[in-house]
Amino acid sequence: MSTSDPKRFFGKQLLIWYRKERRDLPWRRSRDPYHIWVSEIMLQQTRVDTVIPYFNRFVDRFPTIEQLAEAPEEDVLKHWEGLGYYSRARNLQAAAREVAEQYGGRVPSGKKEVSGLKGVGPYTAGAILSIAYNQPEPAVDGNVMRVLSRYFCLEDDIARPSTRIGMEGLAQELIPDGEAADFNQALMELGALVCTPKSPSCAECPVMELCAARLLGRERDLPVKTKAKKAKPVFRFAALVEGTGPNAGKVLVRQRPETGLLARMWELPHIEVSDAGDWESLATGKIRLESALAEDGVKIRAKEQIIGEAQHIFTHLVWNIRVLSAVAEEEYVADRTAYEWVGPEQFENYVWPNVFRKLLTEYYIHAMNSNKE
Repeated sequence: MSTSDPKRFFGKQLLIWYRKERRDLPWRRSRDPYHIWVSEIMLQQTRVDTVIPYFNRFVDRFPTIEQLAEAPEEDVLKHWEGLGYYSRARNLQAAAREVAEQYGGRVPSGKKEVSGLKGVGPYTAGAILSIAYNQPEPAVDGNVMRVLSRYFCLEDDIARPSTRIGMEGLAQELIPDGEAADFNQALMELGALVCTPKSPSCAECPVMELCAARLLGRERDLPVKTKAKKAKPVFRFAALVEGTGPNAGKVLVRQRPETGLLARMWELPHIEVSDAGDWESLATGKIRLESALAEDGVKIRAKEQIIGEAQHIFTHLVWNIRVLSAVAEEEYVADRTAYEWVGPEQFENYVWPNVFRKLLTEYYIHAMNSNKE
């Protein structure tokens, strides 16, 4: 074919490649807008291989928007547990309730209506409208911006909102008539499989012939992106308080506040110290843990003994956690809603951030093995 029109060449060759090479992903087996919506929310900041089992389990448990809307939040979070960024799950359920109440349980096909749903930004709206409804709307994420930056040798900083807006206009121009669903997925697929961030496989690329960055030897220089601020390190001590008497074999845990980071999830009680120097002092951790829990009416005796270390990485923060062994000073009845005694039998009834799920799982396994000896 003629290569005089780089935009037409790009669309045609990309679709030929996609229809031959596309991955068999569960959300691609239908054009169900609900499935596409769930998959796109899950895929934010998360790898495809990680998402697949979560997606299957989620839509099996909540097969319709109405069932998602009516489910207890704890159930939704439990089926999201391990994916992180839990505000995505809360926003998804809130938006499902909007769809159930305002649109009869069907994801709307209008751009204004879809974009108005909680947690649905320009990319997700474009993905739903193009993939489910074949509307010529762009769906521009990091993969897409990388492909377009290289193919057209664009040097605008992709971290800037103005660049994203410009890329959305360009991507929309490229969509072949009547092919929005496959084209947008093809563009995402090319970025995920071939035009990868550090080592693009140019020899396998269906549009390499007219890729401006490749022709200029600049494929590894693009896209231009300013570095994000480094995540701030935060230092914490957690108490693993072992129960006695009727609570033997159980651990004291607490529920996080109603709003904010990891809202309403369960954790080991923990406190923040000001810097790495304080974090090195086990005496400091012991004193502050005992004092903080005493304010909640929980009297413990912590030991200057580290029984676990872990790290929890957020977008803007990195929690560095040291776990100190502790015992309840007196029989403590968890009569406050924020605290409960939890043993291995009840463990799966609670929703845990990954870091505390890992720490407690290791503790229970160790405790069970010790009891067998």
